[in-house]
Amino acid sequence: MSAVAVKYGELKALGVEVLAISVDSRFVHKIWQEEELSKMVPGGVPFPMLSDAGGRVGEVYGVYDEAAGVDIRGRFIIDPDFVIRAMEVMTPEVGRNVAELLRQVKAFQHVRATGEVTPSGWTPGKPTLKPSPALAGKVWKEWTPDKAF
Repeated sequence: MSAVAVKYGELKALGVEVLAISVDSRFVHKIWQEEELSKMVPGGVPFPMLSDAGGRVGEVYGVYDEAAGVDIRGRFIIDPDFVIRAMEVMTPEVGRNVAELLRQVKAFQHVRATGEVTPSGWTPGKPTLKPSPALAGKVWKEWTPDKAF
């Protein structure tokens, strides 16, 4: 979460709204913000930390672990029409990649604006594909795996 906080300005510039949600109470969030997060990020986490008491939100998103009473860590990219476009749920011992989050947001925004598709590893400025019947069976002429890196 602190890594997302560091890139919050860049996310806001892309029009992204960031929310953090856990089963912890607002009082736990306040202490966590004051005692830990503010020491990692000047001023602490700049986006709302919401409480999912009872795990109802986590249950809807498929991340609530009822036996442990916690929401499993994950991230969701939700478009302006409230459609989940991407999700990543990982166990706590491996952190998520904020650079990949930014890349995916830019890719989804590009797709939404242009109707093009973004192949593996796409970043702004790299080639995209224009879906059409003429492309069927000929993607290899437009895109090769070396372009993913």
